[in-house]
Amino acid sequence: MSDEEEIILSELNDADLVLQMHDDLYDGLKEEVEEGTNILLGRGWTPYDVLTKALVEGMRVVGIDFRDGILFVPEVLLAATAMKGGMFILRPLLAATGAPKLGTIVIGTVKGDIHDIGKNLVGMMMEGAGFDVHDIGINSDFDKFYEAIQKYKPDIIGMSALLTTTMPYMKVVIDTMIEKGIRDDFTILVGGAPLNEEFGAAIGADAYCRDAAVAVETAKEFMAKKHNQLATA
Repeated sequence: MSDEEEIILSELNDADLVLQMHDDLYDGLKEEVEEGTNILLGRGWTPYDVLTKALVEGMRVVGIDFRDGILFVPEVLLAATAMKGGMFILRPLLAATGAPKLGTIVIGTVKGDIHDIGKNLVGMMMEGAGFDVHDIGINSDFDKFYEAIQKYKPDIIGMSALLTTTMPYMKVVIDTMIEKGIRDDFTILVGGAPLNEEFGAAIGADAYCRDAAVAVETAKEFMAKKHNQLATA
Protein backbone atom coordinates (compact mmCIF):
# COMPACT_ATOMS: atom_id res chain seq x y z
CA MET A 1 0.00 0.00 0.00
CA SER A 2 1.47 3.41 -0.96
CA ASP A 3 1.70 6.26 1.55
CA GLU A 4 -1.05 8.31 -0.13
CA GLU A 5 -3.44 5.35 0.22
CA GLU A 6 -2.61 4.72 3.87
CA ILE A 7 -5.68 4.56 6.07
CA ILE A 8 -5.50 6.25 9.47
CA LEU A 9 -7.70 3.99 11.62
CA SER A 10 -8.24 6.60 14.32
CA GLU A 11 -9.73 8.99 11.73
CA LEU A 12 -12.47 6.54 10.68
CA ASN A 13 -15.92 6.68 12.22
CA ASP A 14 -17.09 3.60 14.13
CA ALA A 15 -18.95 1.97 11.24
CA ASP A 16 -16.08 2.45 8.78
CA LEU A 17 -13.52 1.32 11.36
CA VAL A 18 -15.42 -1.94 11.96
CA LEU A 19 -15.56 -2.60 8.20
CA GLN A 20 -11.84 -1.81 7.93
CA MET A 21 -11.14 -4.26 10.77
CA HIS A 22 -13.05 -6.94 8.85
CA ASP A 23 -10.76 -6.25 5.86
CA ASP A 24 -7.64 -6.22 8.04
CA LEU A 25 -8.65 -9.54 9.63
CA TYR A 26 -9.24 -11.01 6.19
CA ASP A 27 -5.76 -9.86 5.14
CA GLY A 28 -4.15 -11.16 8.36
CA LEU A 29 -2.96 -7.74 9.54
CA LYS A 30 -2.46 -8.38 13.27
CA GLU A 31 -1.13 -4.96 14.32
CA GLU A 32 -3.98 -3.15 12.56
CA VAL A 33 -6.56 -5.42 14.21
CA GLU A 34 -4.98 -4.75 17.61
CA GLU A 35 -4.98 -1.01 16.94
CA GLY A 36 -8.63 -1.08 15.84
CA THR A 37 -9.58 -3.06 18.95
CA ASN A 38 -7.93 -0.49 21.21
CA ILE A 39 -9.53 2.44 19.34
CA LEU A 40 -13.05 0.99 19.74
CA LEU A 41 -12.45 0.28 23.42
CA GLY A 42 -11.18 3.86 23.80
CA ARG A 43 -14.42 5.11 22.25
CA GLY A 44 -16.42 3.36 24.93
CA TRP A 45 -17.34 0.15 23.11
CA THR A 46 -17.94 -2.82 25.39
CA PRO A 47 -15.44 -5.67 25.00
CA TYR A 48 -18.33 -7.95 23.95
CA ASP A 49 -19.42 -5.59 21.17
CA VAL A 50 -15.85 -5.32 19.87
CA LEU A 51 -15.62 -9.12 19.92
CA THR A 52 -18.90 -9.83 18.16
CA LYS A 53 -19.17 -6.93 15.71
CA ALA A 54 -15.51 -6.49 14.72
CA LEU A 55 -13.71 -9.80 15.30
CA VAL A 56 -16.34 -12.55 15.14
CA GLU A 57 -18.13 -10.99 12.18
CA GLY A 58 -14.81 -10.59 10.36
CA MET A 59 -13.87 -14.22 11.01
CA ARG A 60 -17.32 -15.32 9.85
CA VAL A 61 -16.50 -13.96 6.38
CA VAL A 62 -13.10 -15.68 6.49
CA GLY A 63 -14.86 -18.95 7.40
CA ILE A 64 -17.32 -18.66 4.52
CA ASP A 65 -14.57 -18.01 1.98
CA PHE A 66 -12.48 -20.87 3.40
CA ARG A 67 -15.45 -23.22 3.09
CA ASP A 68 -16.05 -22.06 -0.50
CA GLY A 69 -12.41 -22.52 -1.55
CA ILE A 70 -11.65 -18.80 -1.97
CA LEU A 71 -9.21 -18.76 0.96
CA PHE A 72 -6.78 -21.53 1.85
CA VAL A 73 -5.19 -22.76 5.09
CA PRO A 74 -2.15 -20.38 5.13
CA GLU A 75 -4.42 -17.34 4.64
CA VAL A 76 -6.89 -18.52 7.27
CA LEU A 77 -4.06 -19.11 9.75
CA LEU A 78 -2.89 -15.52 9.15
CA ALA A 79 -6.44 -14.22 9.71
CA ALA A 80 -6.76 -16.34 12.86
CA THR A 81 -3.44 -15.03 14.17
CA ALA A 82 -4.64 -11.46 13.59
CA MET A 83 -7.87 -12.30 15.42
CA LYS A 84 -5.87 -13.69 18.35
CA GLY A 85 -4.10 -10.34 18.58
CA GLY A 86 -7.43 -8.66 19.19
CA MET A 87 -8.54 -11.47 21.50
CA PHE A 88 -5.41 -11.06 23.63
CA ILE A 89 -6.57 -7.51 24.42
CA LEU A 90 -10.22 -8.47 24.92
CA ARG A 91 -9.93 -11.74 26.86
CA PRO A 92 -9.17 -10.28 30.32
CA LEU A 93 -11.81 -7.58 29.79
CA LEU A 94 -14.40 -10.15 28.75
CA ALA A 95 -13.59 -12.30 31.77
CA ALA A 96 -13.97 -9.29 34.07
CA THR A 97 -17.38 -8.38 32.63
CA GLY A 98 -18.67 -11.96 32.53
CA ALA A 99 -19.51 -11.61 28.83
CA PRO A 100 -21.57 -14.46 27.35
CA LYS A 101 -19.86 -17.22 25.37
CA LEU A 102 -21.41 -19.41 22.70
CA GLY A 103 -20.16 -22.46 24.56
CA THR A 104 -17.07 -24.23 25.82
CA ILE A 105 -14.98 -26.64 23.75
CA VAL A 106 -12.19 -29.07 24.64
CA ILE A 107 -10.16 -30.03 21.58
CA GLY A 108 -7.21 -32.33 21.05
CA THR A 109 -5.36 -34.58 18.61
CA VAL A 110 -5.76 -38.20 19.73
CA LYS A 111 -3.16 -40.57 21.16
CA GLY A 112 -0.36 -41.56 18.78
CA ASP A 113 -0.90 -38.57 16.49
CA ILE A 114 1.27 -35.45 16.60
CA HIS A 115 -0.38 -33.44 13.80
CA ASP A 116 -1.75 -30.15 14.99
CA ILE A 117 -2.23 -27.66 12.13
CA GLY A 118 -5.83 -28.72 11.49
CA LYS A 119 -6.63 -28.83 15.19
CA ASN A 120 -5.05 -25.41 15.75
CA LEU A 121 -7.05 -23.96 12.88
CA VAL A 122 -10.30 -25.35 14.30
CA GLY A 123 -9.42 -23.95 17.73
CA MET A 124 -8.64 -20.50 16.33
CA MET A 125 -11.81 -20.43 14.21
CA MET A 126 -13.92 -21.58 17.17
CA GLU A 127 -12.44 -18.86 19.35
CA GLY A 128 -13.06 -16.38 16.55
CA ALA A 129 -16.72 -17.45 16.53
CA GLY A 130 -17.08 -16.74 20.26
CA PHE A 131 -16.43 -20.13 21.86
CA ASP A 132 -14.26 -20.66 24.93
CA VAL A 133 -11.61 -23.07 23.60
CA HIS A 134 -9.34 -25.34 25.66
CA ASP A 135 -6.74 -27.04 23.46
CA ILE A 136 -5.18 -30.06 25.19
CA GLY A 137 -2.62 -30.52 22.41
CA ILE A 138 -1.36 -33.57 20.52
CA ASN A 139 -1.00 -37.25 21.45
CA SER A 140 -3.98 -36.99 23.83
CA ASP A 141 -5.15 -40.18 25.52
CA PHE A 142 -8.51 -40.66 27.26
CA ASP A 143 -7.14 -39.53 30.62
CA LYS A 144 -6.06 -36.22 29.12
CA PHE A 145 -9.53 -35.66 27.64
CA TYR A 146 -11.19 -36.75 30.90
CA GLU A 147 -9.04 -34.41 32.97
CA ALA A 148 -10.00 -31.51 30.69
CA ILE A 149 -13.68 -32.51 30.83
CA GLN A 150 -13.65 -32.37 34.62
CA LYS A 151 -11.71 -29.11 34.70
CA TYR A 152 -13.51 -27.10 32.00
CA LYS A 153 -17.02 -28.67 31.92
CA PRO A 154 -17.25 -28.32 28.12
CA ASP A 155 -20.34 -28.46 25.93
CA ILE A 156 -18.41 -29.89 23.00
CA ILE A 157 -15.43 -32.24 22.65
CA GLY A 158 -13.44 -32.11 19.43
CA MET A 159 -11.07 -34.89 18.39
CA SER A 160 -8.62 -34.74 15.50
CA ALA A 161 -6.59 -37.44 13.73
CA LEU A 162 -4.49 -37.25 10.57
CA LEU A 163 -3.32 -40.87 10.46
CA THR A 164 -5.42 -43.91 9.60
CA THR A 165 -3.58 -45.74 12.39
CA THR A 166 -4.71 -43.25 15.06
CA MET A 167 -8.33 -42.85 13.89
CA PRO A 168 -9.55 -45.89 15.91
CA TYR A 169 -8.44 -44.22 19.16
CA MET A 170 -11.37 -41.83 18.76
CA LYS A 171 -13.66 -44.81 19.34
CA VAL A 172 -11.65 -45.74 22.45
CA VAL A 173 -12.34 -42.28 23.90
CA ILE A 174 -16.06 -42.46 23.07
CA ASP A 175 -16.43 -46.04 24.34
CA THR A 176 -14.68 -45.15 27.60
CA MET A 177 -17.03 -42.19 28.01
CA ILE A 178 -19.96 -44.57 27.53
CA GLU A 179 -18.53 -46.91 30.19
CA LYS A 180 -18.27 -43.97 32.59
CA GLY A 181 -21.85 -42.93 31.81
CA ILE A 182 -20.87 -39.47 30.57
CA ARG A 183 -21.12 -39.84 26.79
CA ASP A 184 -24.53 -38.18 26.48
CA ASP A 185 -23.41 -35.11 28.42
CA PHE A 186 -21.39 -33.82 25.47
CA THR A 187 -21.50 -33.16 21.75
CA ILE A 188 -18.55 -34.96 20.13
CA LEU A 189 -17.15 -33.64 16.85
CA VAL A 190 -14.40 -35.45 14.93
CA GLY A 191 -12.24 -34.37 12.02
CA GLY A 192 -9.05 -34.99 10.07
CA ALA A 193 -8.04 -35.77 6.51
CA PRO A 194 -8.62 -39.58 6.49
CA LEU A 195 -12.03 -39.42 8.20
CA ASN A 196 -15.47 -39.31 6.62
CA GLU A 197 -19.11 -39.18 7.72
CA GLU A 198 -19.44 -42.97 7.76
CA PHE A 199 -16.49 -43.29 10.13
CA GLY A 200 -17.87 -40.59 12.40
CA ALA A 201 -21.21 -42.36 12.60
CA ALA A 202 -19.60 -45.78 13.09
CA ILE A 203 -17.61 -44.69 16.17
CA GLY A 204 -20.57 -42.89 17.73
CA ALA A 205 -19.55 -39.26 17.21
CA ASP A 206 -22.28 -36.64 16.85
CA ALA A 207 -20.79 -35.26 13.66
CA TYR A 208 -17.83 -35.42 11.30
CA CYS A 209 -16.49 -32.02 10.23
CA ARG A 210 -14.47 -31.94 7.03
CA ASP A 211 -12.75 -28.63 7.82
CA ALA A 212 -12.58 -25.81 10.36
CA ALA A 213 -15.37 -23.76 8.79
CA VAL A 214 -17.75 -26.72 8.90
CA ALA A 215 -16.68 -27.44 12.49
CA VAL A 216 -17.69 -23.91 13.55
CA GLU A 217 -21.05 -24.12 11.77
CA THR A 218 -21.72 -27.56 13.28
CA ALA A 219 -20.76 -26.42 16.78
CA LYS A 220 -23.10 -23.42 16.49
CA GLU A 221 -25.96 -25.69 15.35
CA PHE A 222 -25.50 -28.08 18.28
CA MET A 223 -25.34 -25.19 20.77
CA ALA A 224 -28.52 -23.68 19.30
CA LYS A 225 -30.27 -27.06 19.73
CA LYS A 226 -28.99 -27.33 23.29
CA HIS A 227 -30.27 -23.87 24.20
CA ASN A 228 -33.65 -24.64 22.60
CA GLN A 229 -33.92 -27.87 24.61
CA LEU A 230 -33.06 -26.02 27.83
CA ALA A 231 -35.60 -23.32 27.02
CA THR A 232 -38.38 -25.83 26.44
CA ALA A 233 -37.45 -28.14 29.33
